[in-house]
Amino acid sequence: MKKFFSVIVLAVCLLLSGEAVAQTKIGYISIENMVRLMPATAKIDSLLEQYQNDSINPQYAQIVALYQYKDSVYRDSVKTPAVVRKQIEQELPTLIYQIQNWQTIVNQAMESKQNELLAPIYNKVYDAIKAVAKEKGYTHVLNKEALLVAPDGDDMITAVAAKLKVTLPKAGGTKPN
Repeated sequence: MKKFFSVIVLAVCLLLSGEAVAQTKIGYISIENMVRLMPATAKIDSLLEQYQNDSINPQYAQIVALYQYKDSVYRDSVKTPAVVRKQIEQELPTLIYQIQNWQTIVNQAMESKQNELLAPIYNKVYDAIKAVAKEKGYTHVLNKEALLVAPDGDDMITAVAAKLKVTLPKAGGTKPN
């Protein structure tokens, strides 16, 4: 009886999984291209440049000035009390590290700011993708970059662009990937 029940359960599972496969519809889109096409994305470069000029560049100047000041105080051993020299001796390596690794620090700060600025745009694109997928009956949506071969009919960029009211470049011009 157990074997019979196991066979029945297995058969039902196979039938149900066969129906699930038959109902699967997979679409794809290049999320990066869609984000690049969004009008708000064009403003981000100028905002990042402003952020670097207003925040990051002055910060570097402050760090260098602070290092120079503390280094001169530290080197003036006659006038500097031992306690202050010890404290400065502990602070100087941090300042030296920041100056030596400034480009890495800048890159991390700029990437963080870019992610912050792009987050609302990505959210709009993801929301539009979900809405189009639901409207068109897609059960799965993949990022186009993950596919080697895919049928043109399942590329969702046109529908998502229409949903977001974004104009796609002409076929003869730069076509989104």
